[in-house]
Amino acid sequence: MPGAVQSVERAAAMLQLLAAEDEPLGLVQIAGALGLAKGTAHGLLKTLAGVGFVEQEAATGRYLLSADLYRLGSPRLDLNELRAKALNWTDALAARTGEAARVAAYREGRAVLAHHVFGTDPDQETPRPGAGVPLHANALGKVLLAYDPGAARSLVGRTLDRFTENTQVDRVAVQRELATIRDVGWAAAMGEDRAGIGQIAAPVRDRGGFVVAAVGIEASIGRLCDDRSRPRTPLVTEVVRTARSISRELGHGRGDE
Repeated sequence: MPGAVQSVERAAAMLQLLAAEDEPLGLVQIAGALGLAKGTAHGLLKTLAGVGFVEQEAATGRYLLSADLYRLGSPRLDLNELRAKALNWTDALAARTGEAARVAAYREGRAVLAHHVFGTDPDQETPRPGAGVPLHANALGKVLLAYDPGAARSLVGRTLDRFTENTQVDRVAVQRELATIRDVGWAAAMGEDRAGIGQIAAPVRDRGGFVVAAVGIEASIGRLCDDRSRPRTPLVTEVVRTARSISRELGHGRGDE
């Protein structure tokens, strides 16, 4: 049998190194970590960037994995198809809770709304088609940050915008919250992107288990929370149940039947 190809082994090690780091790495750091000459490391990085596996920050020259690398083997779901699959379940969520229901997916650095259903609150905001919501300050965005590595990578090196006094902009605190979201399976945001408005959201998975979207409800904080300022359990249950139903519509879990 032919021996291993050294350049492929080195490229694989480089990708593993970048995947293991929370922040982009410089050429000297990468070369030193892998025991490579700077010229060799630079050539490999240039090749990986050329095929779309690695990105180089324009401002710092540091390298990080491309968001598209995480989606290999998992074709991106078209937003129109997502809306069609989620339509009935999202409409039912709005009807059962009386709150505005939304579906969003990660696209090009933001969470983009694919579908919106009005609730019973006459003062609710009307989002425009294709509107985005903040990844770090909205429950839909937090779900995508927690589960989609590409979404998480999109915030690397960027300053987190503060929208209200409740917006969390400390990266360590954000990472702790994302870990909690992965543990409990849903997210909440109260007054973080707009004062007095909150959301509850949960992940939507495709056939392979990859989180391709988030579904949730939005309303005034008083409508979403109990007298202890905690998200109302019945509302969380409805959102999680809807997320699982849409996931099954996309093929997730059907192989277990």
